[in-house]
Amino acid sequence: MAGFDKLTERFSRKLAQGTSRRSSLAWLGLVATGDATIPTLPIARAATPHGDGAARPPIPSGSAQDPGDRASCDYWRYCAIDGFLCSCCGGTVNSCPPGTEMSPITWIGTCTNPADGRAYVISYNDCCGVTSCGQCLCNRNEGDRPQVRPQSNNDYNWCLGTESSVYNCSVAAIIGVAVEDAG
Repeated sequence: MAGFDKLTERFSRKLAQGTSRRSSLAWLGLVATGDATIPTLPIARAATPHGDGAARPPIPSGSAQDPGDRASCDYWRYCAIDGFLCSCCGGTVNSCPPGTEMSPITWIGTCTNPADGRAYVISYNDCCGVTSCGQCLCNRNEGDRPQVRPQSNNDYNWCLGTESSVYNCSVAAIIGVAVEDAG
């Protein structure tokens, strides 16, 4: 044990001769600060759509006339959506999850169905009343208009007109076939 004590003493004396208290404190502060910032470094969470590390299974429509994965931002009905997809949050592409209320106020978009090549008018309704779902965030802005045209702008909280203005997720319901402008 005496050998270990001598080795420790020799190391401590060399360290004390080569460094000052101020530089030692600066070094300890640097280590402590660096250690505290490691959890805040950016991490690639985009590879896991719902943040828990597992890949989300696709939610197909089951119809050749309505192709695509309803849990993907690339689904054709989501061409103008901005928010969390209700199909990933316990609801469907047309209905809100249990415990939420569909906003009567909506924004609209026109999306082309790849199955028949026709354009459809899509009503995007926010589901409100429960804290944000936090899964399957999509922000597609095809046809988005400035906020001076609110009916075509997806940046508002559309939960006005419901009991609670707390946003949960968004649905994309087909409300009709788009008519070509004759003029």
